[in-house]
Amino acid sequence: MATSTIAAGKRPKTRSILLKTVMAVTGLIFVGFILAHMYGNLMIFAGKEDFNEYAHHLREFGTPMLPYAGFLWVMRITLVVSLVLHAGSAFALWHRAGQARTTQYLARKGQWATFVKRSMRWGGVALLIFVVFHILHFTTNTIQIGGDYDNPADRLVASFGEWWAVLIYLFAVAALGMHLLHGIWSAGMTLGLNTSLDAAERLRLAAILVAVVVVVGFALPPVAILLGLIP
Repeated sequence: MATSTIAAGKRPKTRSILLKTVMAVTGLIFVGFILAHMYGNLMIFAGKEDFNEYAHHLREFGTPMLPYAGFLWVMRITLVVSLVLHAGSAFALWHRAGQARTTQYLARKGQWATFVKRSMRWGGVALLIFVVFHILHFTTNTIQIGGDYDNPADRLVASFGEWWAVLIYLFAVAALGMHLLHGIWSAGMTLGLNTSLDAAERLRLAAILVAVVVVVGFALPPVAILLGLIP
């Protein structure tokens, strides 16, 4: 009679593939939000009035079927739930990998693979910290850089008039690009999109394309503001 080599009490309660699937799905939700957020940031090049109009329109989106700012709250709740699931799954997998790791396994791993995994983990932690900072800065106006302004456009321009604020933002954008580069590839692998060598190559190119577009798209407004291209 065959018996399991894993003790019943030590069997993981949640299989790794389920955690990876949760990370993949919630990660794709974040990719959609990031691209939409990037588009909103680029509206500053159309002028402060258009940028403020865009921000105001988000609060009226879906009315009268939704209450004022209802769409934003639906989006916020979705993002918070996705963040909890994404981070929780990541830490669970991180902890599980640490318990299963051996010296022999580490010796076989390439230096690049090790760097990518570490950048994903610590980059994810850095992004989580930045998200909190970003919300306190631009959403709640708890952190004020360059002055206290009521409208989003003036707050954006005043903040990125400070070089150190631009550096913080660019560091976060670089971490985001690294996270997307590996995250989109991993999500595609988990969801079974690498059905062939050609499909795997398309997935790799898509990850590179999205990462580059996001990094450039998010970096343009703060750099342009710092250089005085947006008054």
